[in-house]
Amino acid sequence: MTDDESARAALRGPRWSITDAAANVPDSPGVYAIYGNDQAWSQLGLERRADALLYVGKAEDSLVRRELRGHFAAATQRARTGSSTVRRSFAALLHDTLGLRGVPRNLAKPGYFGNFGLSSEHDVLLTGWMHEHLTLAVWPASGLTGPLRYTESAIIIRWTPPLNLAGNPRPAPGLSAARARMAAEARAWSAGQRLES
Repeated sequence: MTDDESARAALRGPRWSITDAAANVPDSPGVYAIYGNDQAWSQLGLERRADALLYVGKAEDSLVRRELRGHFAAATQRARTGSSTVRRSFAALLHDTLGLRGVPRNLAKPGYFGNFGLSSEHDVLLTGWMHEHLTLAVWPASGLTGPLRYTESAIIIRWTPPLNLAGNPRPAPGLSAARARMAAEARAWSAGQRLES
């Protein structure tokens, strides 16, 4: 079995809520898949797929660090949308539903607005939504025969998860525009702060 076949089989296997994932996700490199419930698909404004798959990514060092501590912020005080492309995609599509607004990811030194962040209050709100509506499946990459990015790329091309932008032949319609809107909000926030100074 090839790496991507093995990964696809695992990612179609058991899924865990964020609460349960801590006991099941290994602290090792691997590929992960994020799935959404019916309400998630509706609130994201996406037509639900039968498999409910939203996003596929890789963790070069640790699935625990990247997923549970990073993207899903199992400790909500650590939520940082500015450091996570998948959180930025969720935030952009939930902009109106949750009332989220983009800000620079580094408020003290604004720039790189495409990597917008959220205020700490909005980060907590997004994290709560993710914990309520999403599940996670993982493939620990033990015995990997090639670079992890090749496995991730093959799965994205084959499965076309709607929240993946890079390397995806069919990302969610409107996702890039929604992210651009939040980047513009972050830029406007920065300009407003300069005017107040």
